[in-house]
Amino acid sequence: MAKIEADNSLDSLAGEDGQEGVVEPPARDGWDSKLEYFLAQVGFSVGLGNVWRFPYLCHQNGGGAFLLLYVLLMILVGIPLFFLELAAGQSIRQGSIGVWKHISPKLAGIGYSSCVVCFFVALYYNVIIGWSLFYLGNSFQYPLPWNECPEHGNITVKECAASSPTTYFWFRKALNITDSIEQTGEFNPVITCCLLAAWTIVCLGMFKGIKSSAKVMYFSSVFPYVVLLCFLIRGLMLEGAAEGIKYMFYPKLEIWGEVQVWRQAATQVFFALGLGFGSVIAYSSYNPRSNNCHRDALTVSTINFLTSVLATLVVFAVLGFRAREVAMRCVTHNLEKLSEQFSGGPLDRDLLPVINISDPSSGPLEAYRDWFKDHGANVPGNLTDCSLENEMNKGVEGTGLAFIAFTEAMTLFPGSPFWSALFFLMLLNLGLSTMFGTMEGILTPLTDNFKVLKRHKTILTVCSCIIGFLIGMLFTQRCGNYFVMMFDDYSATLPLIIVVVFECFSVSWVYGADRFLDDIEKMLHWRPPVVYKYLWKYVCLLAMLGLLGASLLKMCFKRPTYTAWNREKASEETLDYPDWALGVLAVLIIFATLPVPLGYIHSTLRNRARRNSIGSGLGTDMGGETRRKQTKRGKYELLDVRCYIMVPQKNVY
Repeated sequence: MAKIEADNSLDSLAGEDGQEGVVEPPARDGWDSKLEYFLAQVGFSVGLGNVWRFPYLCHQNGGGAFLLLYVLLMILVGIPLFFLELAAGQSIRQGSIGVWKHISPKLAGIGYSSCVVCFFVALYYNVIIGWSLFYLGNSFQYPLPWNECPEHGNITVKECAASSPTTYFWFRKALNITDSIEQTGEFNPVITCCLLAAWTIVCLGMFKGIKSSAKVMYFSSVFPYVVLLCFLIRGLMLEGAAEGIKYMFYPKLEIWGEVQVWRQAATQVFFALGLGFGSVIAYSSYNPRSNNCHRDALTVSTINFLTSVLATLVVFAVLGFRAREVAMRCVTHNLEKLSEQFSGGPLDRDLLPVINISDPSSGPLEAYRDWFKDHGANVPGNLTDCSLENEMNKGVEGTGLAFIAFTEAMTLFPGSPFWSALFFLMLLNLGLSTMFGTMEGILTPLTDNFKVLKRHKTILTVCSCIIGFLIGMLFTQRCGNYFVMMFDDYSATLPLIIVVVFECFSVSWVYGADRFLDDIEKMLHWRPPVVYKYLWKYVCLLAMLGLLGASLLKMCFKRPTYTAWNREKASEETLDYPDWALGVLAVLIIFATLPVPLGYIHSTLRNRARRNSIGSGLGTDMGGETRRKQTKRGKYELLDVRCYIMVPQKNVY
């Protein structure tokens, strides 16, 4: 390829007045310190998914074997793509729209898709922060309001008695949920107020861009680690914690042969690092060009993984304790049945377990289990074995883990209000640090690309939060939880995978992996290992295409479902999304991915119109890849996706 400029690197920028790129690397604000940037990246990547998604996946997919698979995919796919986004943002010093428009104006739609996905995620993510605020506010009372079932006329509420106090409080008191997504119901005023408070906090934190949000990160990014360590120490002191952790990490290597496990591990790596959102690019764009972004990629990825492992230890130490408590209640209930049968006369004393019936907790759970194995089948009354493993097998994730299972376990702690407040304050900070990054993935690209928005960034921030709150009220209806699940499962996953596929293809094949490494070498003054070239061009791209194909097949061959709460049965049930909801899903996915082809078409038509308007202004062919032509403004213009040329203001042929 003919080189028109001596420096044909990422510093070469194309376009006219920011419409097809920017003319020169813009002056922009920067981080006050490397620590602020580091906390921001860690805060964005370490979110609620590390606490309530990763432990569930690890538990359901082979424990220690899943961890090994996760580390493998993190090294081969996650870190290279994370490094790619960090390097692109830091070199070009633009948000996601500017970065991909810089590589080629035809690729600007990638950045717009990232903004749309960030907006979708922000809508429902802040609702979860609102729920955390609701539970945090209810934690400052003793006993906790979800400690016992309420009574009406000295009669326990049937729905609560048939489920549990924490389950009842979540579905009935917090959400007042409907039986399906088709039953809308009125708005929940308390949750609406919590959502308003959540958006107000985000707005105040983002009021001055990274200058204000970075200060909040000193607390919101560090505090969760303090809480996790406190819970780990407390959890390890609980009876049953060791069984929970042992059960968690027992490796089941046979799961490596299941495609579904690979898909889930790759998806978790993908979301854990925040790839495709544009937030990583936005944060990195405020760095000095000499910053060692390669070291940042390795460090942040490692911290993210270790945080997931720490959260898994905490979750299963506490859930192991909870499972043991549930098992002991089961033993007590069964022994009461045995006592009644023995007092009635038909039961042989020799069949009774060697356990103090008046105080079952004084005997080990294993003693009852051994007795049940030998004599359980001979005893009437439909007794159960009170299996600890069965209780641990009831894997929970997401809101079910945070607002039901973990909350129930904390009611058993001494000083439960303190631990409850600590836990939900941790969730609040995890959510806020991720929300700041998500909003930055919207605001930075828009203000970089549109000068009028840059001049009024504060107004843009406030208006974005107001719009987010107004649309977010959809999730504060009685059926709002079902819409949260819909957005969480479908609005971001497929569009983000498509975005990252185009990112990887654009850098490694359109711009050129060797060329990209050359630019990084000029920026860092040392060349990253050549293995990144092959990882970007082949491994990462094929992995993301495989993940895209697996996700599409899953959606096409298995009708999307959601988990609903049945009030009469006082239990959850899996329902198919109605046809209109599938239509909403399709609209969300199409709307998020449409900017990619639209951006390509718009740029192509625009270039064609310019060529037609100039007519005979075309010059000679240069290496078959670029042409020189006169423009009205005499600025840089991209005539293909590989090379930029300088056109003088006067006619030179």
